[in-house]
Amino acid sequence: MLSMFGQSSTSSATASGSGIIISEDGYILTNNHVISSTNEDSFYQISEANKITVTLFNDSTEYEATIVGKDEQTDLAVIKINKTGLVKAEFADSDSIKVGEFAMAVGNPMGMQSTVTTGIISAVNREITDTDGKKYTLIQTDAAINSGNSGGALVNSEGKVIGINTLKLTGNSVEGIGFAIPINSTTDITAQLIEYSKVKIPYIGITGIDLDENTAKTYNLVVGVYVKSIEDFSSAEKAGLKPGDVIIEADGTKITNMDDLNKIKNSHKIGDEMKVKVNRDGQEKELTITLGEQP
Repeated sequence: MLSMFGQSSTSSATASGSGIIISEDGYILTNNHVISSTNEDSFYQISEANKITVTLFNDSTEYEATIVGKDEQTDLAVIKINKTGLVKAEFADSDSIKVGEFAMAVGNPMGMQSTVTTGIISAVNREITDTDGKKYTLIQTDAAINSGNSGGALVNSEGKVIGINTLKLTGNSVEGIGFAIPINSTTDITAQLIEYSKVKIPYIGITGIDLDENTAKTYNLVVGVYVKSIEDFSSAEKAGLKPGDVIIEADGTKITNMDDLNKIKNSHKIGDEMKVKVNRDGQEKELTITLGEQP
């Protein structure tokens, strides 16, 4: 169980979530939204928990935790407690899971510690956009996931972690639609959070506008990403991109919007080269971008 406390000048709030022990010396993986919130609609306007306490299974002691690193974009965070000899979770290969397989959610729903709920894998690679507009590729399950399950483990029939419970659909007509971050997609992020306290994201350095067929036809352009502006000294500037270019391909894949471009960009590491094809004044041109680090 992870408990988050946030305090403003006029009020305080307590929230709870779950986490996964990932090392014998106290590192715990959870969701970023368990320990911090940037949601402007939040009643309490908590930017970050000012105190985090952790209780473990069959241990009533409250351990104060420190934030090692967190990443809003992936909704992942790592915290640490001062305790050794812990049993760390075993991870499965989340890329190999199949629809219909057994799934069990473990966590702290509604403050009820060490609760498990069961179901199946309802879908894999489900594209979901949250209320803040961030997009995720998630595992869908009908195992009950409620407030407080966030950050907890979704495990398979062997008790190995396949995902981190993160989101659920809500509404009067909604039942049994929950989502988890595939555990395979967390390993690199977790390592960076522990080493750098943040995720080092590849960076191009442009602002762009999506051009669909109708918009492109209206302005006598082509479908792709219209480069509106380029940041000074950025990777884009060094590669020779110019305002007015339309990016139509990246690494040989057709680009129709910024999401397409970012997906390919994020598959690279900082320092990698990414090939792009642009349409400039009606002529196609190939450029090589050496990706920098997002400031």
